[in-house]
Amino acid sequence: MTEAVQPVEHAERRRGDRRYRLLQALLLGLRAGPALILLLLVVVVSLTTPVFFTSRNIGNVFSQTGVIAVLALGQLLVIVSRGIDLSVGATVALSGVVGAIVFMHVHSTVLVVLAVLGVGLTVGLCNGLVFVLGRVPHPFIVTLASLSIVRGLALWAAHGTLIPGMPAGIDTLGGGSIRWLPYSFFVVAGLAILAVIATTYLVWGRWLYAVGGNPDAARRSGIPVGRVLVTVYAISGLAAGVGGLLTAGLLDSGSPTAGDLAELDSIAAVIIGGAAFAGGRGNVGNALVGAFTIGVIRNALNLHNVNAFYQLMAIGVVLLLAVEADVVRGYVERRVRLARAMRAA
Repeated sequence: MTEAVQPVEHAERRRGDRRYRLLQALLLGLRAGPALILLLLVVVVSLTTPVFFTSRNIGNVFSQTGVIAVLALGQLLVIVSRGIDLSVGATVALSGVVGAIVFMHVHSTVLVVLAVLGVGLTVGLCNGLVFVLGRVPHPFIVTLASLSIVRGLALWAAHGTLIPGMPAGIDTLGGGSIRWLPYSFFVVAGLAILAVIATTYLVWGRWLYAVGGNPDAARRSGIPVGRVLVTVYAISGLAAGVGGLLTAGLLDSGSPTAGDLAELDSIAAVIIGGAAFAGGRGNVGNALVGAFTIGVIRNALNLHNVNAFYQLMAIGVVLLLAVEADVVRGYVERRVRLARAMRAA
């Protein structure tokens, strides 16, 4: 009887091993999904138009994606903490307008840069402090309110029109390039390195993922949850200030309508990159992949003379696919944990 049971047990164990390996392979594919999507897009576009892989066009993609990528880096930290920042687009506008006003009165590049970044940091700090100290149920409410307030301030300060003029250094940073490679690419690369260091090598980064994973458990373990959340929104605002600096340099002016819908682009980039709205998951590399996915889609459709309305639809479809992939990934992760526990038993 025992001899008859053993072959059955071995067969079940082999089937379980095969199922476990299949689940692991599927999970690996889902984790690599954002990069694979971007690679597939690049291959398809390069096959359909020879212009795509020219150095000039690659430079255009980097230039057009620079602001989205910067905002996505700040938005990533917010979403990892289980939050959302809807004010970043409006902050891009207000920071550029304030920078242009400062330049009208004081022709100092340093003061203009400090003013632009200071506006971004101030808006971010206000968001974080109101959310934490005001005990608001969700940051959506706070940042939605600040979106309206900040955009209104930008329109009021600029009287609804462009304010021309920016220091030459800011113009170069936002619109200049070394041959075909824009300076904004180096800004994105530098900020990405800082974000990797902060989230990977600093204690603050471990706190951030702990807060996003389970705020109550993080609080019980002694993590200063409130301070972490305030710094997250301050950094997001500062990133929006950098985005305002790049935008103002590109336009050589402060525009009260700059950054319109940029908050949605930054959120889409982070979600396409595989971060979860539930918090606790996401990384810098995938957020940049998501930003460049949006940039490549827009560039490809422009090269094919596709109407801008269809561009919005295409990005919406990709975003829905990314959200569904996140749902599937969560299901597969649970199955992998269960299979691992059964193997260990």
